[in-house]
Amino acid sequence: MTSLICTLQDHRDDVNWCAFSGKLFASCSGDKTLRIYNTHDFSELPFSPLTGHGYTVHCCCFTSCGQFLASCSTDATTLVWSMSTGEIEAVLEHPGRSPVRICALSPDSAHLVSGASDGSLALWDFPSKQLLRSGAVSDTTMVACCFSPCSQLFMTGSTYGDLRLWDLDMNQLHAEKNAHDLGVTCCTFAPSILSGGQSVQFCVASCGQDSHLKIWAVNKSGYGGYKMQLLHTLTGQSAPVLCCAFSSDGQLLVSGSVDKTVAIYDAKNAILLYTLNQHERLVTACCFSPTSPLIATGSMDKTVNIWRLEDGCSDRGGKSLPELSALPSSEESVGLRSKLQRKVEGLKSDSVCSGIPDEFLCPITRELMREPVIAADGYSYEREAIESWINTKNRSSPMTNLPLLTTLLTPNHTLKMAIGRWQTSR
Repeated sequence: MTSLICTLQDHRDDVNWCAFSGKLFASCSGDKTLRIYNTHDFSELPFSPLTGHGYTVHCCCFTSCGQFLASCSTDATTLVWSMSTGEIEAVLEHPGRSPVRICALSPDSAHLVSGASDGSLALWDFPSKQLLRSGAVSDTTMVACCFSPCSQLFMTGSTYGDLRLWDLDMNQLHAEKNAHDLGVTCCTFAPSILSGGQSVQFCVASCGQDSHLKIWAVNKSGYGGYKMQLLHTLTGQSAPVLCCAFSSDGQLLVSGSVDKTVAIYDAKNAILLYTLNQHERLVTACCFSPTSPLIATGSMDKTVNIWRLEDGCSDRGGKSLPELSALPSSEESVGLRSKLQRKVEGLKSDSVCSGIPDEFLCPITRELMREPVIAADGYSYEREAIESWINTKNRSSPMTNLPLLTTLLTPNHTLKMAIGRWQTSR
């Protein structure tokens, strides 16, 4: 169930993008400004609005710690703002001085990528704000970009309709031609990584002018090659889909459309859970909060709506929102997954006498989780327990014994809400 908790009406033109950090929320607009709010009560910060751009601001994104905000504009720059003072920390001028349509920060805040209307890309070292390298795709406009959860890869989408995977040396690892007819509008990586045997798998969502939202598996083989496999095509909206975003635990996927609707899906099973109809014009922006069950949606009606996921139940019959486990991997990992499943089933017997659902217990401590987080192996753990494990166990997975490709931990808000409901119902 979702509820609209507030509507922000400060912009004077279309809202083009929005982003959350742990404590702040930002939106940018065709009115050349960015607005910054405190997520505690959505009051605007004293230094807001930010007015450093000369033309439309197309995109904005926070560093992982929320200390800085990056924004890009038709004025051919990407600006870096201090969230302590609201001052401009750096001006990154795009090579060729072409209008910058998209920018993205890596999860580790080490790199920033910007894409422009002439098809060019610029990769920046974020701490030093120095240009590392640039590249281009001819005869197109870059309109979408996102980093993988390991921060070592990024994907771009263009008006030509293709999705391209790059490494930090600006080598093109894979090109998915005609991913969306008439053009890609947005792409986003899911926060988890699946590894097993000789394979590594990421999950990516993309949307486009073809009115489709698609979920892809990006597979890396042990030989270093990459390929993309289409898992689901979601058709819950009747017009071009302009934006999409995963929740921080990867369980939900939200999208906004020209048909004025916001769609929320169960990302694992590709099931439409909610359709929200509060905007009066095209929905151009959407994002999840990384620390609380909030969704923001921005529109050409000049407003931003803030929604709260009240609980984990669907309007379609009260079904609980399922936890997003790792997506099916390649054939090489089938045996490993079977072995893991037997291991999990064996652990379940330990909790039968306690009456606590097994999925609420940390696999390490076998105690009820208070702050569940998702690790790179796709499993949920108590934050303190997995942090201690990582610090002492050489970054191996407690469940698979395989190396964790990243030590980033993602709060599992849906599981935390489920645990809270179970506790209150006892």
